[in-house]
Amino acid sequence: MPRGALMRNVLWLGFFAAILVAWWWLYDMSAGMGLDLIGRPGGMAEAMRWMDPRMDMDMPMARFWPLFAMWAVMMAAMMLPTMVPTLSAYEDLMTSANGSRAGWLGVLGGYGLVWVAFAAVIAGVQLALLFGGIVDMLGIATSRWLSAGLLVVVGVFQFTRAKAVCHGVCHSPVGYFLGHWRTGFAGGLRMGLGLGAYCVGCCWGFMALGFVGGVMSLLWMGLATLFMVLEKLPQIGHHVVKPMGFALILAGVAVVAVPVVTGG
Repeated sequence: MPRGALMRNVLWLGFFAAILVAWWWLYDMSAGMGLDLIGRPGGMAEAMRWMDPRMDMDMPMARFWPLFAMWAVMMAAMMLPTMVPTLSAYEDLMTSANGSRAGWLGVLGGYGLVWVAFAAVIAGVQLALLFGGIVDMLGIATSRWLSAGLLVVVGVFQFTRAKAVCHGVCHSPVGYFLGHWRTGFAGGLRMGLGLGAYCVGCCWGFMALGFVGGVMSLLWMGLATLFMVLEKLPQIGHHVVKPMGFALILAGVAVVAVPVVTGG
């Protein structure tokens, strides 16, 4: 096997291995906390442990660094799969545009740095919401009105110009590469930072929806990852953005309306 092909295979295998390790870590962490697949305590004893952050200040979900680590690994598990079309697009340009494996790694590194920074921001937001009584220890909104509001806001965002611009770059990274091409690792890093920024602009809402179902819900993580991957697929990406917006808005209305209908 030629050396270049061997290097390509090693890098791609390492990339997919990192995704699998991230998902395994999240599952292991969730199971270690006594949570089920939807991020809820498994039994009364476990539920009592999570009732009030002020009852046990050593709980990991009430401290920044463990919470940041959780979000950082979550970003790897959820966002790296969505990057496959971007890295493939870079490979397609390697020969014609003087790209390199170092540049490929730079794109990956820059993209990852942006999402790690986002993980730090959203971990801080979660702590502020937690000690403000707005979410509980599991990151679940304490009011159905907040849950409904988040669903509607993220749903409406699917129809905005900002979403269209950011999604356009994520959906067709070749255009971004052609307009911002830089060679070498440093050039790849710079392009990765730009692509990561657009990706945060496109997908931040699906991360915020963790506060609706619980940020340790593996079901939410899996569904959000699946949808974000679909959004970036060249053939169908543009066809799923607005339907998801409608679905989220309807879900927000249902969160408020269903208790009224059922007498809750």
